[in-house]
Amino acid sequence: MTVKVSVVIPVYNPGNYIEDCIASLRRQSLPPDEFEAIFVDDGSTDDTPARLDALAAEVTNVTAIHQEASGWSGKPRNVGIAASQGEFVMFVDNDDYLGDEALERMYDYAFANDADVVVGKMAGKGRGVPVELFRRNHLRATVDSAPLIDSLTPHKMFRRAFLDQIGLRFPEGRRRLEDHVFVTEAYLRADNVSVLSDYVCYYHLRRDDASNAGFQRFDPVGYFQNLREALDVVEKYTDPGPTRDRLFRRWLRNEMVERMRGKRLLSLPEDYRKELFTEIRGVVVERFGPGVAAGLQPTQQVVAALIADGRLDDLVAFAEWEAPVAPKAEPDGVEWEKGVLRVGLTAELASRGTPMTFPAEGSADPLTKPPAFVEEAVDWVGAHAVASFERATVDLLLRKRASSAQYFQPVEFTRETVPGEDGRVRLVLRGTAALDPATAADGGPLDAGLWDVFVRVKLGGWTKESRLGPVSVKGRSAADAGVSGGRVVLPCWTAKNTLALDVDTVGERLGLGRVTPGKVTVTGDRVEVPVPFHVPGDTPVLLRLTRDSGAAPTKVPGTLRPLGSAALLEAVLPVGDLAGAAWHVALSPAPDAEKPRFHPLPFTLRVKGGSVQVVAVRPPRPAVGRPLVRRARRLAGRLLARFRARGK
Repeated sequence: MTVKVSVVIPVYNPGNYIEDCIASLRRQSLPPDEFEAIFVDDGSTDDTPARLDALAAEVTNVTAIHQEASGWSGKPRNVGIAASQGEFVMFVDNDDYLGDEALERMYDYAFANDADVVVGKMAGKGRGVPVELFRRNHLRATVDSAPLIDSLTPHKMFRRAFLDQIGLRFPEGRRRLEDHVFVTEAYLRADNVSVLSDYVCYYHLRRDDASNAGFQRFDPVGYFQNLREALDVVEKYTDPGPTRDRLFRRWLRNEMVERMRGKRLLSLPEDYRKELFTEIRGVVVERFGPGVAAGLQPTQQVVAALIADGRLDDLVAFAEWEAPVAPKAEPDGVEWEKGVLRVGLTAELASRGTPMTFPAEGSADPLTKPPAFVEEAVDWVGAHAVASFERATVDLLLRKRASSAQYFQPVEFTRETVPGEDGRVRLVLRGTAALDPATAADGGPLDAGLWDVFVRVKLGGWTKESRLGPVSVKGRSAADAGVSGGRVVLPCWTAKNTLALDVDTVGERLGLGRVTPGKVTVTGDRVEVPVPFHVPGDTPVLLRLTRDSGAAPTKVPGTLRPLGSAALLEAVLPVGDLAGAAWHVALSPAPDAEKPRFHPLPFTLRVKGGSVQVVAVRPPRPAVGRPLVRRARRLAGRLLARFRARGK
């Protein structure tokens, strides 16, 4: 059978971090005879070569190639391209991994859209990944119609014939930004680039030891010489004008301005800061016309102007003003409505925890020359924030804690100018997000796990994120659990009092312990129990009845029906099968889940004389002795320490 996709993985001393990559390849939904994995070992000195050889001997669609160390990823990727047999080539780093359906979805998407390049949605765990690019699918994207230039890592799928036709390969040797050169040319010369945003295809991870190649400190001279090569590609394939300026702006913003602002600048050692500044300024003065910086956000424009003017000391002073700026996002009500969780929120910018204030009157005057001093720059940024407030936005994202997969949720919001002190104003965004667990993951249901709620604020030239909260709360639940889309979803407060959603993993916090036998109604063989769940309508559930004898349980279908703000559990019991024993009752609110969970109810059922009796289950007695034991151990430890001290 024809190989559809060749996955090329450059490898250098990954240790155990390669195991997630290998496992994800073995989980792919694309049949093994339709793709191949080519591991190119670039002179590893750990146990990786033997691990790859063993894997290749075991798995028929895996190839291991060994070569002397080349110093970077460019040559191993090129070797992988040369060895590939697939219609498409997909590049994966050895410490990252793929979504289980990534290859199948990306190939089908490429075939359907006749794409030369497919950019799959990324999730970054400890690493930044594009956000705006993946708001929606782009069947046909260009650098003018979509923010493609925000994604320059190589972790994409490329048509092999396209690469051969234009002779595109990675720059080789020990260097940086080889992926920028490669991907930029691919974008500019492809007949079509497609962006698949409704499934997380690629998980981009930061190692716990932060030893990823991209996290190592670089030599500024070599780095920015390599960056010039990417700019050369843009100049070769674009004409002077808005498109070229917009593409150049990506490198000015990400590789230069962002390194020279806020906490990032202040964290650099002074000697390295100066060296970096010198090389950045050289590129800015040499390569960028006024149209490049003019499209930046106001704070970024200030930094770019100070770089061009050679004023490192003022950059540091501006960074000290900007570093404490962060969004302040507070929840304003969490409640269920017809299967949808509605989350109210209020968001604004704050500095050191105090809401920022701005001048009452705004101004959109352009920055025509570098500000004379930092205070002037701060005033200009504030005036622009007020003038552009009508374009400020707030988004709510759900981000899975285990994988960092994230999804935008719809938010309706308003903008409010609130009077502050000394005639200044606060710029406040108020909104309500609608979270439907059945469709929250780009049209699909949320996976089981803990999902943190983040707020993304675009205001005054800043784009910043924070968790929703913290708030002062009593208890850990933000609202009763909801059963929606085949999931049990509990809005809850984290240890830091920020909002999260616990999906299909919650236990005792569901609040079923509040159910008492007095609230249970039995009529003949029919049992009704009010439970603290929200359901949008009649919802099928499952009861599990078990005896102490360990015999096979009896499963009974039931229904949750809306009952005010709660639900009524209804079930018809097989009374004839329940005689002569006490039956413990557990409820599975989502029996069709991949791993359905049963939650015990605090009562048992006993059938006598054909009638059903409800008996309370005594809650387990607290382990009174345990705190005493811990206290005794601490006291013994202190006495022993004193004894040893006296003996010295």
